[in-house]
Amino acid sequence: MSSHKHVEMIRESIKNTTKLDESQKSESMKRVEEWVLEDRAFGTLKDELIKVSVFFEEVFSELGIK
Repeated sequence: MSSHKHVEMIRESIKNTTKLDESQKSESMKRVEEWVLEDRAFGTLKDELIKVSVFFEEVFSELGIK
């Protein structure tokens, strides 16, 4: 699966989850958008999102990203 597809799935997970409060959702989306604009390595995005919430460990696991 491509990084672009993963990013879209992460965005949807952020929008649809009840496990993040609104500030965590906002911070997460901000980090995703920065990552897309700067075209950084996918591992960097993963690390930054996990800093926001352990919820993302579950998301990455569901996507098969280790």
